[in-house]
Amino acid sequence: MKVFRELSWFLKQERKRYIIAFTAMIVTTFCSLMPPKIIGLVIDHITNKTLTPRLLVMYLLIIFGLGIAVYLLRFISRMQLFGASAKLGRILRERLYAKYTLMSPSFYQKYRTGDLMAHATNDIRAVQSSAGIGVMTIGDALITGGMTLAMMAITVSPKLTLIAILPLPILVMATNYYGRLLHKTFKEAQASFSEMNDKTQESIAGIKVIKSFGYEVDDEEDFRKLSDDVVSKNMRVAKIDALFDPTIQLVLGSSYLLSMIFGAMMIMNGELTIGALVTFTTYLSMLVWPLLALGFFFNIVQRGHASYDRIRQIEQVENDIQESSDTGEKPSGNITFDIQAFQFPKDSTPRLHDIKFTLVPGMTIGIVGSTGSGKSLLLRLLLREFDTAQPSDIQYGDKPIRDYALDQLRAQFGYVPQEHFLFSSTIRGNIAFSQPDVTDDVLYRASQLSHIHRDIMALPDGYDTVVGERGVSLSGGQKQRISIARALMTDPEVLILDDALSAVDAETEAAILHNLKQTRQGKTNMITAHRMSAVMHADMILVMRDGTIIERGTHDVLLDQGGWYAETFHAQAMQARLREDLTQQVERGEHDGKTF
Repeated sequence: MKVFRELSWFLKQERKRYIIAFTAMIVTTFCSLMPPKIIGLVIDHITNKTLTPRLLVMYLLIIFGLGIAVYLLRFISRMQLFGASAKLGRILRERLYAKYTLMSPSFYQKYRTGDLMAHATNDIRAVQSSAGIGVMTIGDALITGGMTLAMMAITVSPKLTLIAILPLPILVMATNYYGRLLHKTFKEAQASFSEMNDKTQESIAGIKVIKSFGYEVDDEEDFRKLSDDVVSKNMRVAKIDALFDPTIQLVLGSSYLLSMIFGAMMIMNGELTIGALVTFTTYLSMLVWPLLALGFFFNIVQRGHASYDRIRQIEQVENDIQESSDTGEKPSGNITFDIQAFQFPKDSTPRLHDIKFTLVPGMTIGIVGSTGSGKSLLLRLLLREFDTAQPSDIQYGDKPIRDYALDQLRAQFGYVPQEHFLFSSTIRGNIAFSQPDVTDDVLYRASQLSHIHRDIMALPDGYDTVVGERGVSLSGGQKQRISIARALMTDPEVLILDDALSAVDAETEAAILHNLKQTRQGKTNMITAHRMSAVMHADMILVMRDGTIIERGTHDVLLDQGGWYAETFHAQAMQARLREDLTQQVERGEHDGKTF
């Protein structure tokens, strides 16, 4: 019953529905208890030879009317209960979705997508069942069972009723024990399903990699093991579930046996009529459903309790990124980084240290360095995907970025991440994601700036082309340029390109950078790259290694210094010349088959 205490907020909110449902159930049960009494009276009339046709028709009409009433009342009670459970499912889904959208990246490093999907589907369905069919079941069990026992005691024999219910305490103890076992095993089964769900999602998303490495058989074997584990744990749930009905039938059979033995003795002693015993056994048969419902109820409630525990566990996870109470001020001014050290919560080694620089409005800054040097992490800190140790480590204008509302802060940035995500929609829908009602002129302008307009128009359906899940139908370069167009739609104060030109050729890269320079006068740009050509025109270039800045300056200054930047630039320039020479040789037919 713990799940109902935890759901008391919803039961109070929907108390009108539940009051109507329970009132209808009480009247339904009362109407259902009348026919056995009428049947007993008819039998006694037959025994006493006092039954007349008129009396028989009257009894039949009463039974027919009671049947119609039961039909209508059960419809009303189920509509109210199932409507309430559907509303609970909607509330829980909305709460979970809101939770998912507000959480920081560290949350998604801990909880996998498949697990989160299982919470939003299977777990919510289990909780819904508790609030709907679970409430209906226990309501039927208590009302029907209670009123049936009352009718047996009041209208037939309290002595025989007491004898009949002697085995019931055994049922209570047994179902309570089964319920505790079911709660534990169902929770384990749901966790196992989450693992299989995550594996399925991951394998489908990475199907190209799996096929390219010929890993299909091994992947199928991994899935089979997870699937077998799900079946094994659900079989344990089924075994416990299967204990309910036999236990109930055993208890009920014991009640029948006691009732028949002692009932026959009472008839012989003149304490009971045959019609009264028939009525009593009919009432006793009506206890079958309440007792079965009791076992069914424990099954549903324990599943719902286990699932609600899993949902509450997610809801109680605190967000690493705390929202500021100041929601009015729009960020503006210089962006200043002064990070002494930054490390992730469970890391012992700082990922960034001694980072100091200032980004003036209208400035373009390039950030380069080898893989793992901290370039992307620097940008993610600015976007508050993670928070630094000290609030003043990053300031926008004269305030720490933590003092701005997240929506206000992030609205200043147009961010193109390394991993380009496209929605399973049209190209138009992906580019106009932040402004669905934008005009075609504005849409085309953003696409032209990112050098993707011609590619789109060459497609059969143009901007209405459906890109498929994660943009599977497009090349890497096309996805990058669509992502850039999406960021440009808002004309952000700060455009952040996190290695966003890596999949395009040098000519396209130059065209995009030229367009940005021409159209973003007075706006700030931050560009991280592995190719020096992407940042050589920046107002300031930062060279990072092992989480800190080892060189800084303009392109010419860094070349004069002769450090990492100069060496990398010359090496990449030489590679570009070799590729160009090779292309010319191929065009002249002079290539001898060697590769460079």
